[in-house]
Amino acid sequence: MPETPAPATTVTVVIPHLKNRPMLERCLEALRRSTSMPIAVIVVDNGGVASDLDGLELSWPEVEVIRLPSNRGYAGGCNEGLKRSISEFVVFLNDDAELEPGWLEPLVTEAVRNPDIGALQPKILSLGARREGRRMFDYAGGAGGLLDRLGYPYCLGRTFSGSEEDLGQYDTPGEIFWASGVALFARRSVLMELGGFEESFFMHMEEIDLCWRMRLRGLSVRSVPQSVVWHEGGASLMQGSPLKVYYNHRNALAMLLRNRSGTALAIILPLRIMLEVAAVMYYLIGGGAGWQRATQVFRAAADTLRNLGETLRRRSEIQQARRVRDRELFSGAPISMFLLRRGAQPAARGSQ
Repeated sequence: MPETPAPATTVTVVIPHLKNRPMLERCLEALRRSTSMPIAVIVVDNGGVASDLDGLELSWPEVEVIRLPSNRGYAGGCNEGLKRSISEFVVFLNDDAELEPGWLEPLVTEAVRNPDIGALQPKILSLGARREGRRMFDYAGGAGGLLDRLGYPYCLGRTFSGSEEDLGQYDTPGEIFWASGVALFARRSVLMELGGFEESFFMHMEEIDLCWRMRLRGLSVRSVPQSVVWHEGGASLMQGSPLKVYYNHRNALAMLLRNRSGTALAIILPLRIMLEVAAVMYYLIGGGAGWQRATQVFRAAADTLRNLGETLRRRSEIQQARRVRDRELFSGAPISMFLLRRGAQPAARGSQ
């Protein structure tokens, strides 16, 4: 009898990794149990000569490992996995994530049903809270990412003081501005057309920049809360880390310069500069490691100026491909997330 051909692989899961092999193997085990769909799995090893993945393929023969000579960050690692993929859809998954059974099927169903979708995000909950018997949204993405008019990101399910309990308040799928890199589901053809993640970001906010570019081209980014992913959080850089402060400030400025329209930028940029100064004051008043964080804001500003020529070159390319005006993208969005009351919910979920 002739062999039955293997089902076509619809989804490739790309997992960038830097050390902590036990954590990665927990992720792979959860992935193996989570879906009956045929998937390809690519682990991109950013460890270079310090790699801890020797022999991984023996334990996980279904996994392809790409070993990079040096650490290229989340953005570079994901792009290498993207280049190797051939499936219709790609999921970029953090190696400190675990998947609920059946997490993948709702994402594929939604993407197949709506050809204008560029990216999707599952509901992201906190693994740490689950160990304590609580069902809380994770800080890195929650129920979907939003963006205010000044270019500051925030999330459904996340407050200034922490995160909300998941009580089903965000269980209706809807339009969001950006999908978290913890578990970002995207159409491969769109990713290839956009050139993938911006590698100069290295880590932090590269997924927001990517989704912003999708939305400028008229593509949809949506939440699919029927899909649930649990996230450890802080595996790369802890909240408040001076280096994390640097990446967040530098990449936020670059993202704004690349993607906002010229008219809006002329108004917003002076305000953002004032807020950067305010951030320095805030860190200094906070004491402790505040002076280190304040120094990183200055470093971020200096590197933004140093890279301005390349940023403006990329801006020109992005703006030439624009199909949607800022007025449409930010309709209903608050001027600033900081003006939202502490713990208050955004007034309109899908009106960015």
